[in-house]
Amino acid sequence: MSARTLGVAAETWPIRGAFRLSRGAKNEAQIVVATIGEDGVFGRGECVPYARYGETVAGVVSSIEAARADIEAGRQKNAILASLPAGAARNAIDCALIDLEAKRTQTPAHALLGLAAPVPVRTCYTLSLDEPEAMAQAAAEAVAKGHGLLKLKLAGEGDLDRVGAVRTAAPDARILVDANEGWSMDTLRRFAPALAKLGVALIEQPLKAGHDAALETFASPVPLCADESCHTGGDLEAARRRYAVVNVKLDKAGGLSEAIRLVRGARQAGLGIMIGCMVSTSLAVAPAALLAGDADFVDLDGPLLLARDREPGLRYEGDMLMPPPRALWG
Repeated sequence: MSARTLGVAAETWPIRGAFRLSRGAKNEAQIVVATIGEDGVFGRGECVPYARYGETVAGVVSSIEAARADIEAGRQKNAILASLPAGAARNAIDCALIDLEAKRTQTPAHALLGLAAPVPVRTCYTLSLDEPEAMAQAAAEAVAKGHGLLKLKLAGEGDLDRVGAVRTAAPDARILVDANEGWSMDTLRRFAPALAKLGVALIEQPLKAGHDAALETFASPVPLCADESCHTGGDLEAARRRYAVVNVKLDKAGGLSEAIRLVRGARQAGLGIMIGCMVSTSLAVAPAALLAGDADFVDLDGPLLLARDREPGLRYEGDMLMPPPRALWG
């Protein structure tokens, strides 16, 4: 075995228009890619540093660099991952090592990991937070392009008008809403019955993580989904008392390896599964797609929100995400 090499690169990808949620707006996705080489073969892993979790591009690059000696010495993957906290840096390293092993052994990543072969899945299409009329127009345009599962970014007051406008513009669409920690408990109590009447299928992260214990005694008429409140398997005990569904994201979990454990633990706890992503290129979404076949909800539209994507990238047909090409990842 020849020595391994590690490359780390920060990249910026423009977003189509702007991406708005309760915490603000952005017009570009800032990502970090780890590339690990061995015997002339290279594996890649993409991550998205997330400020909500105290991450920065520089900090994630530094964390990956701190693992360079272990990576280039050929240390076992599990040992490398155990030295890093859950988060974006560990995700990039984990996915790069899995991609490398798949390419070196000429074995699909799903087979290496004991997963079923990926299949086409129906994914959400996210509508950014905006005025009701603008969101209604965006919904109508999305439905015209074949997106029948819409996820609405919300923020608080005015949200019922937003959802009502979207429902009018897209009467047959399945609608999920995501408050991104932007509501209070009083807001949730007021909004949930009205959202149920509007046919909303899921409310994602209504309250701030760490301040959601009140959900344990709240019988929501719409199922609740934990996002910021559930990162790894260690969060499942609290999540099962407060939520019906958990949103599994590789950047939160710290890689595909931990995400697999999180999905299995959530199922054992009786929780539903959403497989989600950050705004990112197809390289970040491809590993997550391996978990999507058995998910209750799939939210893997990150590349669709960009002005351009990698080549080759993932293929979408309307609201169906096709299995990742192995030339991309895995």
